[in-house]
Amino acid sequence: MQYWLIGLLLVSTPLAARAAEPVDTALVIAVDVSLSVDTGRYALQRDGTAAAIASPDFARAATSGPNGAIAVTVMEFSDPDRQIPVVTWTRVASAADAQALADKVRHVQRSSAGLTGIANALLTADELFDESPWPAVRRVVDVSGDGMSNIGPPIDAVRDRLVADGITINGLPILTEEPWLETYYTLYLIGGPGAFVIVAKDLDSFADAMRRKLVAEVMVSQLPSPTGPPRG
Repeated sequence: MQYWLIGLLLVSTPLAARAAEPVDTALVIAVDVSLSVDTGRYALQRDGTAAAIASPDFARAATSGPNGAIAVTVMEFSDPDRQIPVVTWTRVASAADAQALADKVRHVQRSSAGLTGIANALLTADELFDESPWPAVRRVVDVSGDGMSNIGPPIDAVRDRLVADGITINGLPILTEEPWLETYYTLYLIGGPGAFVIVAKDLDSFADAMRRKLVAEVMVSQLPSPTGPPRG
């Protein structure tokens, strides 16, 4: 065997092994960027998500499980053909990892604007799980937005499909446009083991609501026992 090939194997093997390391949770953060979210609201929502990820509470929760790590990707959604990952899968195994992820989120530029295709966002999230480099014990979709789904397939039918595949869907309704959105999310969106809704009454309270939601989603002590092997 050529020496260069031996060297390549020595370098690549640890990287491949790290890529195969399981994580406790694979989390898709799905963020509404439909037309009801103006430029100012978009910035508050984006920066609030980054602040939540950068919080010490999130880093502690992310590293609290047996595998000591989670995987996170961020997707923005509006029209059915505008379900766009804006931060690729990132492994969070330390406070430094969480800070680096938060920095990526802060630098995201808005990907689209349109109608509110929540069901299509769920379908895209389902596909994203298959792209994660790290097998996960638990898969969670975190949906935040300020409006009901108004385009695409029935949201509850898609929810039921994901839940049947072992995925948990949680919701963070922002009550700036539709005061009844909490009820809508509760009845039609959330599902799966431990599913819940946390409300942001306005965008000023969004960062705190997102922080509490992310911590609850990845804190192993609050999660149900896994019923099967890691998926990924």
